[in-house]
Amino acid sequence: MKKLTLMRHAKSGYGDRAERDFDRVLNARGERAALAIGRGMRRERAQFDRVIASDAARVIGTVAMVERGFGTPLGTVWDRRLYLATAQALLDIIHAQPAIVDHLLLVGHNPGLEDLVLMLVPESADDAIRAAIYEKLPTGSVVELVVEVDDWAAVTTARLLRFTRPVDLDPELAPDTEGD
Repeated sequence: MKKLTLMRHAKSGYGDRAERDFDRVLNARGERAALAIGRGMRRERAQFDRVIASDAARVIGTVAMVERGFGTPLGTVWDRRLYLATAQALLDIIHAQPAIVDHLLLVGHNPGLEDLVLMLVPESADDAIRAAIYEKLPTGSVVELVVEVDDWAAVTTARLLRFTRPVDLDPELAPDTEGD
């Protein structure tokens, strides 16, 4: 059995509209959300064997604030392939992980992360978590999945374990409509 955690970068700003998408940084709300997520991970005593993240500025900022809240470095591997990756590209990265990795954390972008969850988790009428993710995977959100395999290359389906949004940890982080 393996555990797969997916995290969407925290809220970024658009600031100077001439700025490249890749270079957008977190806004103050995003920094606060990522810090809250890191603290939540520390409370849950999360342990990751491997962390792979997009190298976009907003993801780098997200990981930095998560580490601050978590209280320890995550040993992140920065991988350009995660930048705006499709669900299939993310699954290819997952499939390439060595069997020794039991808990993998990917930090990246939508719509790829949301689509990956919907691809891996079978649809069922009574699955409130899947329905919430289908509605929207907000910035800064974390989805924890269990995959019943011994080898990452065999991942085809997953079971939802948890869906945590920043607002679940801090009510002042309720969604707004600015930035992503």
